Amino acid sequence: MRRLTALILVIGMLAVALAGCASADKKPTTEGTTPTEDMNYVVQLGYYGCDHMVAAAVARDAGIYDKLGIKVNSVGGGNVPEAMAAGKMDVGYVGTEGVVRAEAKGSPIFVAANNHLGGSFYIVISSKLKDVKDLVGKRFGIAPDADKNDSYWVRMAADAGIPASPASYKATAIGGSDAYIAVKNGQLDGFVDCDPWCSASDLDGSGKIVPTEAKLPNGEYGSCCVYSMNRKFQKEHPELAKKMILAHSLAVQYIYENPLEAAKIFAKEKGIDEKVALRTIYMKTNKDGRTLTWKIEPERFKAEFDYAKSVVPIDVPPIAEWLDSSTLDAAGTKDFDTFIKENVDPKYPLGMTYEDWLKAIGA
Repeated sequence: MRRLTALILVIGMLAVALAGCASADKKPTTEGTTPTEDMNYVVQLGYYGCDHMVAAAVARDAGIYDKLGIKVNSVGGGNVPEAMAAGKMDVGYVGTEGVVRAEAKGSPIFVAANNHLGGSFYIVISSKLKDVKDLVGKRFGIAPDADKNDSYWVRMAADAGIPASPASYKATAIGGSDAYIAVKNGQLDGFVDCDPWCSASDLDGSGKIVPTEAKLPNGEYGSCCVYSMNRKFQKEHPELAKKMILAHSLAVQYIYENPLEAAKIFAKEKGIDEKVALRTIYMKTNKDGRTLTWKIEPERFKAEFDYAKSVVPIDVPPIAEWLDSSTLDAAGTKDFDTFIKENVDPKYPLGMTYEDWLKAIGA
């Protein structure tokens, strides 16, 4: 009788253990394996050639996608909203206003996570000019309709004390490396852009960065650019969608914790001097604040578009139509504020000079 009782107990324990294993297998998480149907799917990711989107290159080159077991084709320089509308893009880094404008026109794009709050966007003038106001009437690399489509430019111009209307300049739609080379060769008197080309111009002496904060009237940054997603991808590949957002958050963490390595990745990506890459990483992770983030704060988006609507013509649909944090909430990401407090603040406190920061990161 004792042997029979013992045998029943053993069988019962095995049944419980096996049931637990079966239950675990039925609940794949972002930390687990990719579902069978997604194993061979190649995620299409787009981003622009801007330092605000450095996480795209870091996630790829630091091996984050490989560690999460996902296949990603990263396409730089693509038109993300248009590609999503054509069904050719799953996720992408794109300007916040661009997402809203595209969604209003029917693109299946939405904000899935944040990426960059603001800052690291500059007016560069030729070193031959004494003051930014001398740029008026000169050859300026800016879109002819910037005052109607880019509220960030409008507040930059206000900070600098110059007209926002491109009609006040000899405006030409040129930016990036082309604008940098044109200023260096004396063919352009200034341009407005993100890095690396603004810092490259400033560091080699061919141009000068004009100090502007371009914050909102409330004194805070809003949302410059985001991590966007195609609704079809979110619906058809929910586990991959979570993994992609997790990868984005891990890339941002990598930049904060390994700024020297992140700068090397960005320098290689853009074919620039590491000194340029280091400065732009410093600006986004320290000088301008902790502006790289995955954290969604609806109040920042509201403030961004309250301002945008006051200076440029833009149709802003209800926030629920273009912002959805459900995949982010289920992705298993760390809390951003806790991560910064515990992992970044002790090593690289805000307010460090560039020289002290370089020493701290071992550059």
